Amino acid sequence: MHKIVTDPISDMLTRVRNAVLPRHQSVDIPASKIKIEIANILRDEGFIKGYELLNEDTLYPVIKIYLSYSKNGSPLISGLKRVSKPGLRVYVGKYEIPRYYAGLATAILSTSQGVLTGKKAWKTGVGGELLCYIW
Repeated sequence: MHKIVTDPISDMLTRVRNAVLPRHQSVDIPASKIKIEIANILRDEGFIKGYELLNEDTLYPVIKIYLSYSKNGSPLISGLKRVSKPGLRVYVGKYEIPRYYAGLATAILSTSQGVLTGKKAWKTGVGGELLCYIW
């Protein structure tokens, strides 16, 4: 049975957070285009080993995210924070992209150029919806 989720991005972040705490190797998340873009950024920024799309020809495709840990076993994702929510969207201009944790966190934005990190959005000169921070 698949339940309806009002905030799919928040659901994705919560599933990743809940899988990292007990040191799971992977986590399954219902797939969507924006979640795949976020998984791309997580992989490119080195927070996860990778991901694969399962059941993509079915009604309910799934993204399997492979979590990454350091040599001493601590997770590479130490925090996830959802910023823009369905009830309260948060938009930033190209010069207003905030730096969280003095730049140690990666901001993820949904822009007219696609889903980008805060650094790429700043270099490209676009603003957009501030989806979340990951550190």
